[in-house]
Amino acid sequence: MYHIAIYLYLICVAVAGIFNKKVRKMWRGERKAVEMLKSKVDPNARYVWFHAASLGEFEQGRPIMERLRKEHPEYKILLTFFSPSGYEVRKNYEGADIVCYLPLDTIRNARRFLRAVRPEIAFFIKYEFWYNYLHILKHRGIPVYSVSSIFRPDQIFFRWYGWEYGRVLKCFTHFFVQNEISKELLSTININNVTITGDTRFDRVLHIKEQAKQLPIIESFLSSKVGSAPVRCFVAGSSWQPDEDIFMKYFEQHPEWKLIIAPHVIDKDHLRRITAMTKRRVARYTQTDETGVRDADILIIDCFGLLSSIYRYGTVAYVGGGFGDGIHNLPEAAVWSIPVFFGPHNANFQEAQALKACGGGMEIASYDDFSSLMSRLADSDGELKRRGTLAGEYVVSQAGATDRILRSVGL
Repeated sequence: MYHIAIYLYLICVAVAGIFNKKVRKMWRGERKAVEMLKSKVDPNARYVWFHAASLGEFEQGRPIMERLRKEHPEYKILLTFFSPSGYEVRKNYEGADIVCYLPLDTIRNARRFLRAVRPEIAFFIKYEFWYNYLHILKHRGIPVYSVSSIFRPDQIFFRWYGWEYGRVLKCFTHFFVQNEISKELLSTININNVTITGDTRFDRVLHIKEQAKQLPIIESFLSSKVGSAPVRCFVAGSSWQPDEDIFMKYFEQHPEWKLIIAPHVIDKDHLRRITAMTKRRVARYTQTDETGVRDADILIIDCFGLLSSIYRYGTVAYVGGGFGDGIHNLPEAAVWSIPVFFGPHNANFQEAQALKACGGGMEIASYDDFSSLMSRLADSDGELKRRGTLAGEYVVSQAGATDRILRSVGL
């Protein structure tokens, strides 16, 4: 059944690629991956393979890759992506020796790919369970680790009809899971090679905080006061239209705040739409400078790679995606000890639940929710500081997963 589904998916992707640029990039990238490997792989090198679906999973694997590169230069690193949104942003990532797409999980693709690379160790990040690749890796005796994985009762592995696909979990040498629930669920299907290590993203964001860039344009943007009040800045990261519909309405009525928006999609139509939502003065990061930005009330970040450093300038943060498929990187904002807002679709995000529980994070489902909570924060410096401190303390308390994983693997 799995193999039939894969080939049906392959046909759908080929057809969709005719009409969709993003799908077309993925399709072409996957088809060229093996040829790229044949030209780039050093036959005398020892490779460790990391696979991440997209950017979020990449950030979880990154602390391990960077430690491995620093402490074990005898290995080369292969990094693969499934999603174009991951590959296109990180295809020039200097922490890996080779970056490419992972061809779709057919038996033929898996054999050709693994024959070209011959990895000594493989790390699959979070939700990656590629049936054919994993079975061939196991057959060849190559250790495979699941990193920062998290399991829920509604996943196919724990349903009566999922036993056949669930056999893929037997291919892993060890699971490094985020929580006790995941460990308990795996034990119900007789998988006990499991260690609770937490989420490596917390190590990553703490490292980012230590290495954060100073951004002169942002500092100039915040150097001019709005009226007589001290400058307060709201940073909205990875926002989508439903997020923007809420916070843009609020800040149109509250000119005492400055607003930085780093939208998840930065195409022209989306940027034009954001600009049309306000009568306040708007600047775009790539089209301004330290002098011109001083006259702006809203700054749109129309490029990638800056958001993790921009959160440091925020009084309050908003992390987008919570009105869609899921929230983006909450620890990236919380590490700066500022209160963090997010949307209602967060039940499957452990960090969202934890931030809500400790008081450092706030869920909103409507404009009224957002307006009420923002007013409370704006009216009380004590509440603002208290919630921010709780957010930062939560991130620090979750650190250490990278050390625990590498120590267990023996690297």
